Amino acid sequence: MTGIFSRDKRSSLIAIGVILIGLLLFSLLTTGNLNLIGTEGFGAYASTINAGDFSITLLSGLLRGMLLFLVASGLSIVFGLMDVLNFAQGGYFMIGAYIAYEVHHTPAIIAAVPDGNLRFLLGVLLAIAVGGALGAVLERGLLRPLYARPLFQLVITFGVSILLLEAVKLIWGVSPRSWSTVFGLNEGSFQLFGQQFSVYRLFVIAVGFALIIAVALLLQRTRIGIVIRAGVQDSQMVEALGINVRAVFTAVFTLGCALATLGGAVAAPFLGASLGLSTEFLLGAVAAVVLGGLGSYEGTAIASLLVGITQAVIAKFGVQYLNQPVWESLSPMILLALVLLLRPSGLFGKE
Repeated sequence: MTGIFSRDKRSSLIAIGVILIGLLLFSLLTTGNLNLIGTEGFGAYASTINAGDFSITLLSGLLRGMLLFLVASGLSIVFGLMDVLNFAQGGYFMIGAYIAYEVHHTPAIIAAVPDGNLRFLLGVLLAIAVGGALGAVLERGLLRPLYARPLFQLVITFGVSILLLEAVKLIWGVSPRSWSTVFGLNEGSFQLFGQQFSVYRLFVIAVGFALIIAVALLLQRTRIGIVIRAGVQDSQMVEALGINVRAVFTAVFTLGCALATLGGAVAAPFLGASLGLSTEFLLGAVAAVVLGGLGSYEGTAIASLLVGITQAVIAKFGVQYLNQPVWESLSPMILLALVLLLRPSGLFGKE
């Protein structure tokens, strides 16, 4: 079994490398201008490679990938450990964005906390707290009686996503909020290949990578992670040791929802706050979770980056050459379909 698993893992890594290299080469060759050479027959096309445009596409892909991961990580953890696919995850992401925006732009809070960096940190912490509290309420009040009914879980979480959307409409209205104030990280910039980039892009990417490492260490290297995984494998044995398994499951679900609101809060200075965030990132996150392999945390992390880079490459190509921006939204599902044709269980999933 070990040999088979290692071979499967190697083939997955090879597939990831092929996809990533293919995307980067495609982006490098098509970023810039395609010029017709010659006048006979169909002629020939040459690409003027623009390193500046390529760097924009690459950083945009990494940024999208990390934003997707901030939603998908919670989905992956909850599904991998509890077999619950939480369709309300996008709603939590949206609420995190609105909370961070409100904390940073409310006049009374500005007067009390004039430091923009401190206000941003306060908004992020408040978003995490609200997301965790709402997640605990959802798990204890609605999902706990339905663990034996997976279909009912899907219906409940989908209904909760609609309730969250309507709650945001009631509190903040339907008009999108654009982040209009500057603070430390989002006012700095740097140059790469002659292009100007916000330092905040690097901050979001760094937060994503830090989260990948932190959650992996939590689940694999800490006593809490051992208890969580043991509770999933054999809840009766863990309960016999005096550990409250239900409380463990509540903690896992709370963590998953808090990660989503963290993602929304971190994304707000870049994306603002709008109702569309609820579905915009949920579809891509679901694609990343399935692409990486249901229940595989490492697979979700890698798949999120692949989906983000794919969206950035296709978005640039679609707008520049096809004049069809719709391909950007379709690209995650196209990538998912192509991979599942070859590996029905996903990149790191098990049969």
